[in-house]
Amino acid sequence: MIYPWQHDDWNRLQRLRAQWPHALLLYGQAGIGKLRFAQHLAQGMLCEAPAGNGEPCGQCAACNWFVQGNHPDYRALLPEALAGEAAGTAAAAEEKEKADAEEGKKTRTLSKEIKIEQVRALLDFCGVGAHRGGARVVLVYPAEALNAASANALLKTLEEPPAGVVFLLVSARVDRLLPTIISRCRQWPMSTPAPDQARAWLAEQGAADAGALLAEAGGAPLAALALAADENRPLRDFTLKQLAAGSECDAFACAEALQKLPVPVVLGWLQRWLYDLVAERAAQRPRYFPAAQRELTRCAERIDANAFARFMKTVTRERAVENHPLNARLVFEALFLGYRDLFV
Repeated sequence: MIYPWQHDDWNRLQRLRAQWPHALLLYGQAGIGKLRFAQHLAQGMLCEAPAGNGEPCGQCAACNWFVQGNHPDYRALLPEALAGEAAGTAAAAEEKEKADAEEGKKTRTLSKEIKIEQVRALLDFCGVGAHRGGARVVLVYPAEALNAASANALLKTLEEPPAGVVFLLVSARVDRLLPTIISRCRQWPMSTPAPDQARAWLAEQGAADAGALLAEAGGAPLAALALAADENRPLRDFTLKQLAAGSECDAFACAEALQKLPVPVVLGWLQRWLYDLVAERAAQRPRYFPAAQRELTRCAERIDANAFARFMKTVTRERAVENHPLNARLVFEALFLGYRDLFV
């Protein structure tokens, strides 16, 4: 099932059912449920007895195969690290575990990229007819995980789309996609839910302090729900306390405490805090950490504007290589030292 806030997107998208585009790019903020929406859409395309609004019946052989993760006319193209999540089945996770065991690599680091070999493997899938006589569907998630080689390989397929194959690309970072890939797709922006609707959904999930969680997640309810159960919450609170200290921020203590965390996680905390500093200077209305408004006000009053602009560029550069840091501790030391130098 799709999420409550996605029904409008679903109904509007069904206007394309008469002639689906060969490639559909579903994009929007991270944490709003784009993956589930795309999976549900794929199931609806493959369903043999869909409802009038395109919803899959959930009862036919095609739906059963899809839920089990073995529909012959469906492929999910995704990084190894997300295989179980995007496939959505225990069978897929079990198969992957077996493959790793056979290679003796259970402890190896799983790739966060979609590799060219995975795209090339699609050629056989795209080159044969549908097993059930209907559509064939390829899900690419997240599309920004395509590396340079795999993106160019996929582009060739999109430029000469095979008959009867629909590509569903899902992305939270369209700025990282090749412009030529974007141009070959029908673009579909996914809606972020209204705050009241998102808070109500979070309350139904049992999340306490839904408003604060939703603010920190930028209005994305799935991201907010993940924050509620985040085991790194104490380290996040420690980081915010250090950032609130401004020129007294202990960069080396931050690097020591945070060095085992993924760099993208810490960069996310830092970028949200920096955004709120800008918002505080401009409109006195922080977006992500409204509970820290007093600390944000104090820090914003002491920032050197030119140094802040340079530091924002530094953080943006780190974002571009966040999944390939040479040494997380050194990255954090440099960032927090740079932050401390913003204050006069």
